[in-house]
Amino acid sequence: MRAALLGSVIAVVLVGAARADATIVVQHGMAGLDLRMTKAQVRAKLGSPTKVRTGKNEFGRYTEFVYPRVTVLFQSGSRATAFRTFSRTERTSRGVGVGSSEAQVLAKVAAVKCSTESGFRHCYVGRSLPGRVITDFQIRKGRVTSIVVGFVVD
Repeated sequence: MRAALLGSVIAVVLVGAARADATIVVQHGMAGLDLRMTKAQVRAKLGSPTKVRTGKNEFGRYTEFVYPRVTVLFQSGSRATAFRTFSRTERTSRGVGVGSSEAQVLAKVAAVKCSTESGFRHCYVGRSLPGRVITDFQIRKGRVTSIVVGFVVD
């Protein structure tokens, strides 16, 4: 009886630990960050970025904070509008990340759809409409190569 109870407690602790390690939260954030966080909040959470890029595109001025595992985009303001990772370390609570197969994405990401557009394969959650949030798993040769969680700008 005691062994069974101990086994149950360990299983519960391990499940909790897996969720705590999840760094990609579909439709919300990545690396412990949430969309709409300010630059100061991002720095408080991750420290100083390894590189800061600024520029202007068709949507206005932008700033990117580049960290080893994630890039944070601030499009036309001081709040995070998107996160992108190429790191195999960043994973969803169900273990999906860079290197996962398209089949794993389909099996483990709720409400995901996959398609090929302009020759590029991707799986996504959300709708590609201005102001909406989308989580995009870019696929090449059947595997995830990068993941973006962010607002649709255009």
